[in-house]
Amino acid sequence: QRGRVVERGGEVRRADLRRIVERHRDLAREGRTVAVHHGDGQVSGPTADPAADPSGDPAADPAAEPRDPAAEPASERLQRYLARAGVASRRKAEVLIEAGRVTVDGSVAVLGQKVAPGQRVRLDGAEVAARTEHRTFALHKPPGVLTTASDQRGRRTVLELLPHVAGLHPVGRLDRDSEGLLLLSTDGALTAALTHPRYGHVKTYRAWCGGGVVPREACRALEAGVELDDGPARALRARPAPGGVVLELGEGRKRQVRRMLAAVGHPVERLVRTHVGGLALGDLAPGAYRELGPEDLRRLGYTPGKPDARPSRTASEPRERASRRPREEP
Repeated sequence: QRGRVVERGGEVRRADLRRIVERHRDLAREGRTVAVHHGDGQVSGPTADPAADPSGDPAADPAAEPRDPAAEPASERLQRYLARAGVASRRKAEVLIEAGRVTVDGSVAVLGQKVAPGQRVRLDGAEVAARTEHRTFALHKPPGVLTTASDQRGRRTVLELLPHVAGLHPVGRLDRDSEGLLLLSTDGALTAALTHPRYGHVKTYRAWCGGGVVPREACRALEAGVELDDGPARALRARPAPGGVVLELGEGRKRQVRRMLAAVGHPVERLVRTHVGGLALGDLAPGAYRELGPEDLRRLGYTPGKPDARPSRTASEPRERASRRPREEP
């Protein structure tokens, strides 16, 4: 809505408004007080002082019956429900909700809404059942194949290389010319945990360059950071290798490895991603895939049901602060 939103005397940006609204809804459902200060001295909603208005807080009313959280039905945010169902990642699920394509018990859903067991969720009229078990695959993506679910121009995509599994989607990206380890999953929470910039999940690349072995001076420059057209970028680790270099990155921008090596005068001729966290490509042949098990997920630092777990790493350097970049990989 237009106008200022003020909380505790400070102005809140429009980008933060949605998070504040969701938080206030949660507090209200828990029976806690919420006060909105409009900047003109007026306050809407229950008072922020429980002592002045005990009716706003059940805990402040001795006669109020205590709440039993265990007796309340378990609920979860709608975007997380959709992600567990394999419909999309949480971020894309938010887009679907905002577009009015999702309904709960026949009513158009709103962002931040929670869904409880027994409620019926539909996407474009089709019922969505939350998935309890997910499937995740490791694919050796060959060059020339697109990392997308479909292509309007009829070009080959990574999903054509795997069996048909409802809700299966790529976890991150590899550009068309690159090859190597690519994960695909039905688990939206896993996708969020492995691709969100705040986790800085380490990925390892083996590059062959036109000039042969990348010298140590260039590797030190890559570790110190190079300037790209979308901002500075640095490798967590860079070491010379026959015919090129091995790089470890804590972030993923569009064609980042290629642009970084071009910036130090060593254009890439071939690029293979060999590791995602502690998970290795191994001896998978180009175009081949395998389904991941619990031990593989552990190597990724991911525990189902705990999507915010820290990822495993392969680099010894301190974690690089990842900027909020598009989740397209080098």
